[in-house]
Order: sequence, then C-alpha cells, then structure tokens
Amino acid sequence: MDTYIMNEPTLDYSAVHTSKGNQLKWQQGGYWYKADQFGFEGVAEYIVTHFLNKVSVPFEYVPYEPVVIKYKEQEYAGCRSRDFYEENKTLQGYELLPIERLHRQYTTHSLSEHLAHIADVKSRVEYTIDFVENVTGLHEFRDYLSFLIQLDAFFFNEDRHTGNIAVLFNPKLDDFAYCPYFDFGLSLFSDTKEDYPLTMSVDDCRKKIQAKPFSTDFDEQLDACEEIGNVELKFPFSREEMRKEVVTALEGINTEKRIKNRIVEAISYQASKYLYMF
Repeated sequence: MDTYIMNEPTLDYSAVHTSKGNQLKWQQGGYWYKADQFGFEGVAEYIVTHFLNKVSVPFEYVPYEPVVIKYKEQEYAGCRSRDFYEENKTLQGYELLPIERLHRQYTTHSLSEHLAHIADVKSRVEYTIDFVENVTGLHEFRDYLSFLIQLDAFFFNEDRHTGNIAVLFNPKLDDFAYCPYFDFGLSLFSDTKEDYPLTMSVDDCRKKIQAKPFSTDFDEQLDACEEIGNVELKFPFSREEMRKEVVTALEGINTEKRIKNRIVEAISYQASKYLYMF
C-alpha cells in the first residue's frame, strides 16, 4: 500500500462523524484520506466497494482504496477516496446533508428520536422515505435506501445511523440530489479495538452486532426494505466464487492474516445465509 504524508487534518465532522466518534480525516490533491481509528476500517471500506464494482448498483458510490497515512511522524493504516465533487462536476455547489439534519431543519426535532416512537420497523422505514421524498423531491429514495440497507446487512455495517444516510443539497439552486453511497468503515467487524477483538470468533461477533437505524436486527431491516424497494443486491457469481473473490481482493493488502481470515469467514457466512443474492 502506498504511503501519503499529511499536514493538519481537515475538520469536516459532517462527513466524518460515526456513532463511535470522529476519525482523523484529510482533503488533499482531490482525495479524502481517513485514518483507521478502531481497527481495519480502511480495509473494510475497500472490500465493500470492491464488490460494489462487481454488481449492478442503481446509484453512484464512493470507491475506497487502502493506504498508509503518515502524520506527525506516526503512521496510520487507512483509506482514501476521490472527492466526488471533483469526480462529478455537476455536483459542484452541492453539500452533504445527513437526513438527521434535514429532519431537524424541517421539523425542529430529531429523526432518530422520532423513529424510536414508531412501533414497527416497516413503519419507521416508510416514515423516513415519505419524509425525504416529500421534502427533496427525490422520488427514487425508496430504492436508494433499500439497496443501502441490503448492502449494510450483507457486510455487517453497524454504523448506518441517521447521521450517516445523506442527500446532497445546492443552496443556490435550492435543489437536492442523491448522495453517492459512502462510509462502510465499520463493516465486517472492523472494530477490533473495542467491540470485536481479533480473539473473538466471527460467530460471537455475529451474536453481538446490532444494526441501525430502523432496528437492531439486520434481517428485520432487510425484510422491511425489500418489501418497499424495487432493486435487489445480486452478486454475479456463485457462493464458492465469492470466497475466491474475497481472497483475491485481499492479496497485496498489508494487514494481519487474522484480519484477512475474519473478512473471508464473515463474507463466506453471509454468502451461505443470503442464497438469493447469488
């Protein structure tokens, strides 16, 4: 992996914040760089978007690549991604607007708190879709959200809170656009520092992990979203080929063998569970 030398971090907490804290993040030369904070987030970002490059994705996404970041004489594993405003000139002038903030702007109260008072998972999903579509005019948001929840379920992404689902907004044009899918760093049990130490088995990790934002159960969210969306996550190879694809994708990545084994085992388990995706 290439090494990149950084100056002071770029403070852009709207795009960096997770439910577990803020990462060191830099903007340099048309790229965003993120340093791992809890474990192997950069490798997790890379693996998820590696597979996004293999499937039919109904909306744009941010590709990530693993890198080494040098900052103040210390080296961090991490990842980088192209600035999607630079990649897509039509999005210049737009800003990232999490749906949590959008809800506060239009209702003066928290979306996550509002969802907590809705009894069933499907109704929470429906409320969120109706709100976003009515405010933004983005009438394919149900497909956008459904596909995102499918991705998060398959790759065990535990960090899809309402501040981590976003649209784009251009204040000069008073116009909204779909935000490219982003931020899969806390997928595949990448938090080896706090929640999923490498001594923990994948089976125990599965029992511990909790989903967001509509339910703590990935399958409950998945079932609700599949009922309302018109797009499906489908991998263009067999379950056996999926395992080989993971192994191949990890070749050349400078990370612990235990991390690679965890990723291969986690994805192999999901491939056996979600047979209809293959």
